[in-house]
Amino acid sequence: MSTQQYPEWIWQNGVIKPWAEATTHVMSHALHYGSSVFEGIRCYDTPNGPAIFRLTDHNKRLFASAKIYDMAIPYTLDEINAACHAVIVRNGLRKAYLRPFAYRGLGGFGLSADTPVDVSVATWFMGPYLGEGVLDAGIDACVSSWQRFAPNTIPAGAKAGGNYLSGQLVAREARRLGFGEGIALASTGLLSEGAGENLFLVFDGALHTTPVSAALLNGITRNTIITLARANGIEVVERDLPREYLYLCDELFMCGTAAEITPIRSVDGRQVGTGKPGPLTRRIQDLFFGLFDGRTPDTHGWLEPLQG
Repeated sequence: MSTQQYPEWIWQNGVIKPWAEATTHVMSHALHYGSSVFEGIRCYDTPNGPAIFRLTDHNKRLFASAKIYDMAIPYTLDEINAACHAVIVRNGLRKAYLRPFAYRGLGGFGLSADTPVDVSVATWFMGPYLGEGVLDAGIDACVSSWQRFAPNTIPAGAKAGGNYLSGQLVAREARRLGFGEGIALASTGLLSEGAGENLFLVFDGALHTTPVSAALLNGITRNTIITLARANGIEVVERDLPREYLYLCDELFMCGTAAEITPIRSVDGRQVGTGKPGPLTRRIQDLFFGLFDGRTPDTHGWLEPLQG
């Protein structure tokens, strides 16, 4: 039985309505074919009040994902941004997770059928995605038996609903085997990313991360970490990485909007480094979370104060 607590209000197709009334038909195209795109965005409660983190960057990616799949979102970027603000305010939240979502609705029944594109924006409270305490203690991960899709099959650069069938296989296998999260290899046999997170490995004080050509989503949290690291004199290397480097690195962490910055203390039962979050992981966590408590200056205008 689910213990999820649902909020009272949701934005759907231009209107804020009660959560239970935000329905779609069972024959909607997206339910059958995975034809949806979405974003995950966090609102943090900062010393200057609630602020949404990189809202426009996220929603620009929503439109980019829709473009890849030839979906015409019937709202402007500004309208989707405004909906994100409005639904948080209406639900009385100060700290929240946002889910803008565009999908092919009820229309024709074929793969290439013309259908309306419906849009919703939901919000709810979300704590640490991979469990309480993991941001401090870290998790145990495993390399999944499921690989990411090969180039020119499904575009990994789109944050599309159908892509997450891959992530479900990776994540559910990991949970079944008793691990906190799974890590996927690309079709090349080289490292890709986590079930729903990007990867950073630490070697000799430098951050190493897999490139966007490794069948991964170019995460906004990933970009944030790269930007903050380089601005603070930390070397960042984007390169292909073999699986065994997971066992040999000094430190290892996952990142994403939901996962934030989650240390990994072991992979496939092999201890990573000292078996606890290392100094560079902690430094990156401090820089990242410092954006939301005032320790790290927001020199890029990433924090958008909640309006309404």
